[in-house]
Amino acid sequence: MNTKKYILYTAIILIGLIALTQSTYQVGERQQVVITQLGKPIGNAITNPGLHFKIPFIQKANYFEKRYMEWDGEPNQIPTKDKKFIFVDTYARWRISDPLQFFKRLTNERGAQSRLDDILDGETRDYIANNNIEEVVRSSNRKPQSSGAVSELLGDSLSHIKVGRRKLQKMIQESANAQAKDLGIEILDFRIKRLNYVEDVRKQVYERMKSERYRIADKFRSEGQGEASRINGEKERELKVIQSGAFRKAELIKGKADAKAAAIYAAAYNRSPGSRELYGFLKTMQVYKQTMDSTTSLILTTNSDFYKYFTKMK
Repeated sequence: MNTKKYILYTAIILIGLIALTQSTYQVGERQQVVITQLGKPIGNAITNPGLHFKIPFIQKANYFEKRYMEWDGEPNQIPTKDKKFIFVDTYARWRISDPLQFFKRLTNERGAQSRLDDILDGETRDYIANNNIEEVVRSSNRKPQSSGAVSELLGDSLSHIKVGRRKLQKMIQESANAQAKDLGIEILDFRIKRLNYVEDVRKQVYERMKSERYRIADKFRSEGQGEASRINGEKERELKVIQSGAFRKAELIKGKADAKAAAIYAAAYNRSPGSRELYGFLKTMQVYKQTMDSTTSLILTTNSDFYKYFTKMK
């Protein structure tokens, strides 16, 4: 009899514990709960953290995130308004703003991610297709740093924009929020993570960039060659000026030296007949040495001054 009572009391206690655990639920700081009764939501969502009560076995607590969640879109190929095909990779941050409506419309986070794919990808495609590529790439207008000629590629980057990437992202976010309003979710932030041309267009852009770089390099090379020619011309002109000045100075020095030597010779020549004869003899010997060698033949008259020293030598 005691054994049966023990088993009965134990069963009652276990049933009571089970009923107690089924009638309470814990809501954390990062959670919010929707209570369903036989699969249908009842009452308002529970967002306050703490211990709460429900009818055991009949009611169920459905937990949802209160924190911000991430949406990462798949890269899509989208044509811009100016017919340029680009890959666009996007991401967003969102949260469950109305857990009860969220449960009614989407049931869980997987359903929300799928619905966000449809909304954000569609809005991104619509807005990019209605704008030129520079509106998607840039957020502000630019001014050239120099007043010189602007290259073709740089000219594209200086084209005027009316909307810009930052405003375009804001417009996509607002339009997506308008569609997601009745889903119980709110898109907090939307960004274009990465842009790139499709493969065919990318090759064309690379070739265009290469040809532009080659053209600029040829321009710099021709300017350098022109500058080198100018410097060489100035160098040759300055060299000739220096050489002509040095030649003129040397000739002046030589002229002064010859004049001084001639004056000395003249003074010595006029000093005595013997000095004149010695001077004439020395100058004639110097001329002999400079003009004749062992193979030289001379035709002279007998009364030539050049010949008289040969007769005296006899």
